[in-house]
Amino acid sequence: MMIKPVIFIIGLCSLTSEITADPIQLGKYGNARELFVDGYLISKIEGDLKQHLHKPKPKEIVLTTGESWEGNTCAYYTIFRDGPKYRMYYRGSHYDTQSKKATHPEVTCYAESKDGIHWTKPELGLFDFNGSKANNIVWKGIGTHCFVVFKDSNPKCKHEARYKGIARGRPQGKKGLYVFQSPDGIHWKLIKNKPVITQGAFDSQNLAFWDSHTQQYREYHRTFTNGKRAIMTGTSKDFIHWTNPVLLTYQKGIPDQHLYTNAVQAYSRAPHLYIGFPTRYLPEQGSRVEPTFMVSRDGLNFHRWLEPVVPESAPKDRNGNRSNYMTWGHVEIPGRSNHLSVYATEAYYTGPDSRVRRFEYRKDGFVSIRGGTKGGKLVTKPIALGRLAERLTLNYKSAKGGTLRVAIEESNGKPIPNFTLENCKSLKGDSLHHTVVWKNGPDISALRHQHPVVRLKFEITNADLYALQFQPWLR
Repeated sequence: MMIKPVIFIIGLCSLTSEITADPIQLGKYGNARELFVDGYLISKIEGDLKQHLHKPKPKEIVLTTGESWEGNTCAYYTIFRDGPKYRMYYRGSHYDTQSKKATHPEVTCYAESKDGIHWTKPELGLFDFNGSKANNIVWKGIGTHCFVVFKDSNPKCKHEARYKGIARGRPQGKKGLYVFQSPDGIHWKLIKNKPVITQGAFDSQNLAFWDSHTQQYREYHRTFTNGKRAIMTGTSKDFIHWTNPVLLTYQKGIPDQHLYTNAVQAYSRAPHLYIGFPTRYLPEQGSRVEPTFMVSRDGLNFHRWLEPVVPESAPKDRNGNRSNYMTWGHVEIPGRSNHLSVYATEAYYTGPDSRVRRFEYRKDGFVSIRGGTKGGKLVTKPIALGRLAERLTLNYKSAKGGTLRVAIEESNGKPIPNFTLENCKSLKGDSLHHTVVWKNGPDISALRHQHPVVRLKFEITNADLYALQFQPWLR
């Protein structure tokens, strides 16, 4: 069954009560994880309750760009996990603030890590810099301004193209995005000698990836519209022939702002959601930048939050010209199984080098439904129970004295015996996947036949609700 798109008229804390004609389908079998990152699930909020945008917590500096082929304008970082290894790609460049000139040609650099915290710069021996190949330069030539890499998870991908890249180039006036391939992420070559995407501006972190949810490649790149920096997207079946790019759209009432990098990718724990950290560019404030958060369910129409997720008050040197970009990628690192690591840059232009710092989110912890001390209620839109819906699990966290309860009701709001708020065992503490228990236990499998379409009612006091998931029992 196709889900009809819904346009949300939403501020940072206000929601519509619009209900779709058809019930919401939580994935093909009814067991997809859903996050409260937009208004998709929400019909009504009452009382001391609101949607709350979270900021990742700053951690340690993981990389300093102090090599002679790097410098203070290193940028456009890509980070992803590849089996036991973490990979990082970025631009090596340096700008002399006195002469106002670049001190060396831009190069693409590579670093790797076993834990996402401690990174090494291997001597690759591939490209000469000042008479030596003892460096971590992984690509030199067309595209080094913004060379972006991903590991292709397309099951039909050939071995020699397991890693793919996309980057801006403009040789002999042929401006656009060029595509690359590599068998190992280290040795690269062009796929075609001409750009595959030509409509746009491209002087940003343009990116692409294989979308396992829709079985196609997606790309996101920068352009200009109405005098402002903006984001375009297109799709492809083969990474070479792309649809004509179109501008992203946002919820009604969102202000028209400069958006530089986009950092869009499928969310690892819910691949039907596309999350992004677009960089808001503020030219009237000395070209200051700040990462924000947005989310989409179709890759084109996004719900964009306005509050920065990494403010310039985060440690340190983030208030200068282009000194606060989010890198592309989110990863889980060893020893932090309940969290996701993201990374952001600092100290652009300001020193002899620049830095990358790790930040940390709770898993699914981008946005929550936050209950205050007086508490409130949230009612979902009608949800179809799939054949794998046998129990309800929640990602939540309560503060001291906080509680959370949930009722399962008929789609019209009529209570279902044994699944009321009063029959729900109060949830306290902190869990990523707590199974809800009612008076007669946690099993809801009988509801699939008796009440195939339901709605949920949450009562939340001094607690945060991040995500829900209907799941089967493990057998």
